[in-house]
Amino acid sequence: MSFDLKAYLEAHRVIVDAALDRVLPSEEIVPVNLHRAMRYSVLAPGKRLRPTLVIAGAEAVGGAAEAVLDTACALELIHAYSLIHDDLPAMDDDDYRRGRLTNHKVFGEAMAILAGDALLTLAFRLVADNAARLADPRAVARVVADVADAAGTDGMVGGQVIDIESEGKDVGADTLEYIHRHKTAALIRVSLTAGATLAGGTPAQIDAVRRAGESLGLAFQIVDDILDVEGSLAELGKTAGSDVRKKKVTYPALLGLDASKRKARGLIDETKRLLEPLGPPAEPIRALADFVFERRS
Repeated sequence: MSFDLKAYLEAHRVIVDAALDRVLPSEEIVPVNLHRAMRYSVLAPGKRLRPTLVIAGAEAVGGAAEAVLDTACALELIHAYSLIHDDLPAMDDDDYRRGRLTNHKVFGEAMAILAGDALLTLAFRLVADNAARLADPRAVARVVADVADAAGTDGMVGGQVIDIESEGKDVGADTLEYIHRHKTAALIRVSLTAGATLAGGTPAQIDAVRRAGESLGLAFQIVDDILDVEGSLAELGKTAGSDVRKKKVTYPALLGLDASKRKARGLIDETKRLLEPLGPPAEPIRALADFVFERRS
C-alpha cells in the first residue's frame, strides 16, 4: 500500500496551524501592530514543510508529533522571519509572498524588521519550552545549538550574505553550492535533525537524518531556482523571474534547466538512499522528498 502523502501533509498542517495560532501573541495584545505583522506572515497559507519535517524526523526514530510540536512551530517562525527580511527593499525588494502583499508593503519597513526580530526571538523561546514535553530535557540544549548554527552565520544568514555579495558577479559552482547549502539547506537539515534529536534518536539515526536533510535541502533550493524560471505568480505566490532581474547566481543560470533538473533528481534519490537504514518509519521523509522535486510552488 502506497504512502498517502496528501493526507499526511493535511493532517500535520492542521496540527501545526492550530499550534501556531496558539503560540503567536494575540492581535489584541500591545504592541498591537507588531503582533498583527507577526501573525500576518506566519499564518499566511503555506505548505508548513519545515515543521512537518521536524515531526517526520521525530517519527523516523520512533517519536511522536506531540513531543516536538513546540520546536516544529519554532522552525516555521524562523522561516517566516527570514522571508519577511528577504523581501525588504534593502534585500530582495519583493512585493508578493505566498500570494499576497509582503509584510513591509502592509505594515511598513520598520514594523516588518521588528516582526522578523520578534519571530526569531520567540522561536528560541519555543524550543526551550519543548523541554516540558520530554522525558530527558537535556536534548533541548543540543537542538538550541543546532538551530542557532543553522540560522546564523554558519547557516542561513551566512548564505544570504554571500548571495547578496554575488549578485551580478561571475561566480562558480562552489560559491553557488555554498549559498544554497547555507541559505536554504541548513534550515531544512536542522528541521529533520531537531525532530530526531528531541525524539531520542541514536547518534547513527541522527547522522542518517542529517545527511539526508542536507541533500534534500540542496534539492529544494535547486527546484526553487527552476521554478523561478518556469513558474508564474499564480503558482508561486510571488513574482517569477526575480532571480534574473536581480542578476542572482542560480543553478539554471550556471548549468541550464535540464542539467539543474537532473542534479535535483539525483539529490532526491540520494536523500532516499541515505534514509534506508531507518526503514519504514522514514517513509514520510521519502515521500516529502519526491514532493519537493515535483512541487510547482
